[in-house]
Amino acid sequence: MEITNVTEYEAIAKQKLPKMVYDYYASGAEDQWTLQENRNAFSRILFRPRILIDVSNIDMTTTVLGFKISMPIMIAPTAMQKMAHPEGEYATARAASAAGTIMTLSSWATSSVEEVASTGPGIRFFQLYVHRDRNVVAQLVRRAERAGFKAIALTVDTPRLGRREADIKNRFTLPPFLTLKNFEGLDLGKMDKADDSGLASYVAGQIDRSLSWKDVQWLQTITKLPIFVKGVLTAEDARIAVQAGAAGIIVSNHGARQLDYVPATIIALEEVVKAAQGRIPVFLDGGVRRGTDVFKALALGASGIFIGRPVVFSLAAEGEAGVRKVLQMLRDEFELTMALSGCRSLKEITRNHIVTDWDVPLPHPVPKL
Repeated sequence: MEITNVTEYEAIAKQKLPKMVYDYYASGAEDQWTLQENRNAFSRILFRPRILIDVSNIDMTTTVLGFKISMPIMIAPTAMQKMAHPEGEYATARAASAAGTIMTLSSWATSSVEEVASTGPGIRFFQLYVHRDRNVVAQLVRRAERAGFKAIALTVDTPRLGRREADIKNRFTLPPFLTLKNFEGLDLGKMDKADDSGLASYVAGQIDRSLSWKDVQWLQTITKLPIFVKGVLTAEDARIAVQAGAAGIIVSNHGARQLDYVPATIIALEEVVKAAQGRIPVFLDGGVRRGTDVFKALALGASGIFIGRPVVFSLAAEGEAGVRKVLQMLRDEFELTMALSGCRSLKEITRNHIVTDWDVPLPHPVPKL
């Protein structure tokens, strides 16, 4: 069967992957309300297309931290990609590079920063979890820097792991033939079996619950790399992130895997964008499956978006070719959405190109009888 959109990869991944692995990638926290809402919220935003504009040339290029990329569609950090496909993060890195976009490597990758760097040129960010042992953190950051990574995406929504009930039922653990490669030399690469989720136990033992804004400042003393704060959902935290010297904000609810009943990221986006006041760029991840979704995020003020699950599902289905195809399909759909909305470049995408169900309706004159 020919694949014609990003969502179709999920069913193929479900067929191919062991239940424990598919459930780990697919599930959200608790009732999974936010998981569904991340998708559903996009359908509450409609287009106001402008017509009769010459759209024979469309430019989707943009810059992130001064790096030019082919489109505002980037790869979010997703853990343990070799559970999806033997080539794992190598395949994802090559696909991102071929598409001319940015890949974010997870701290909990099954390939190390050095291994991913060895796949060839490419603009890559490193997602960081702050371990209790700050020496581990400093080492990781230094290794990412040395391997040519261009930024740190600091995950700030995980002082504890969210309650993912499928992982508890499945007694989720990293398959024995895999390791968390970035921690292998530190004796932190293996995940023990546990009475609930092996990952939850690992996080409880390793990740620092005391993480605070002070640590964002500390991180700036140990690295020259720009720091993105990933996991912001409110105006209050957006303002603090700007004051703390963040280079950017990623509006994220961790793929709806942490606190259930937080808003969809596309709903939270505008509040964060307004609070940032254009001082630093704001990005979005969560629920993006169509080029129309990308356009809606940009119309609400995002500088770009990141995709997570579509990467692991397409990786499971077709390896590197699958990830390339996902990036190409999103690119093609986004270009078409721009053309049909009358936008020739990203700067032409405005708030006036959409209407949301939370917009105040314009007062219509009462017709005379």
